[in-house]
Amino acid sequence: MFWTIGGLLAVILIAEVLIQWHAIRVVLALIENSPPFRVESLPPDPDAEPFSAQTSDGITLRGCLYRHTERTPRGLIVFCPEFASNHRSAMLYCSALSRAGFHVLTFDFRNHGDSDKLDGYEPLHWLTHYEVTDLNAVINYVYSRPDLNELPLGLFGISRGGGAALYVATQRPEVLRVAVEGAFGTEMMMMAHAYRWISIAAPAPLVKIIPEWHIKWTVTLSRWVSQRRRRCRYAMLERVLPQLANKPALVIAGERDTYVLPEVSQEIVRLIGQPAALWSVAKAKHNLARPVDPDAYDRRLIEFFSQLDQPADAVAEKPAHNPEAALQQAIRRKSR
Repeated sequence: MFWTIGGLLAVILIAEVLIQWHAIRVVLALIENSPPFRVESLPPDPDAEPFSAQTSDGITLRGCLYRHTERTPRGLIVFCPEFASNHRSAMLYCSALSRAGFHVLTFDFRNHGDSDKLDGYEPLHWLTHYEVTDLNAVINYVYSRPDLNELPLGLFGISRGGGAALYVATQRPEVLRVAVEGAFGTEMMMMAHAYRWISIAAPAPLVKIIPEWHIKWTVTLSRWVSQRRRRCRYAMLERVLPQLANKPALVIAGERDTYVLPEVSQEIVRLIGQPAALWSVAKAKHNLARPVDPDAYDRRLIEFFSQLDQPADAVAEKPAHNPEAALQQAIRRKSR
């Protein structure tokens, strides 16, 4: 009997290892295959002021400042572009903010646009500690400039840039408000697409009996392998979002977004604890809410950032900290 049970357990273990190995290979292919995003930009603006900033690991980031000159600026908005885009896309989203009296400072993440490239790093649409480091470096640059460091500060990011904006907003008390469009957390996005893929690839009865922990474990293993292959660490946005509970946020989502699924945007505002922060735009696809309803888009952004000089009283002051240490010390949370 003992040998029978032991043999049965050995067969189950071998089968599990083989299934996991096959599943990890499939999930890796999905993780490391970037979707075909529609990315737009604008020609260089001769009136924009170029700048450069150094990261803690020696990368030079470059971008520009769109300065509002008609009156005293109402604040400074740091714009974070989406993956595969560059800083010249800023005015596709921020032109109304610029006209309304805000300075807009935008930059290229490493390995994008005019910024330096890090050898051995191939960026994808997933947020990593590199993008978190980059945005922290830009904020440090802002506070090194006497003409900018007294202005109330807000962040605005698109897709992966939105994830970076949310993550860094949890680290920096200087950031008073954060707005994003098409943002997502790595874990929640991978899990959402894993369920969608399984429902297509496997029979419905089988899908129902696969436990959530098994799917999550496969995704986690795949993510670890991907990090090692890509020489990076994925930033787990889900684990820090609750720290934004008392910091005003605006989360814009397209109802026809087939990449960032509706449940992902809903999970972001749930973790933040601000269900009213979600604005779902009918008929809008990924990162295309403004072309669908430009008047409402511009109005909401202006109204949201017009309160930069009136931060929520409940926001606790806390010292800024190293983004790499934050990633290492983040408490593991269930995202679903």
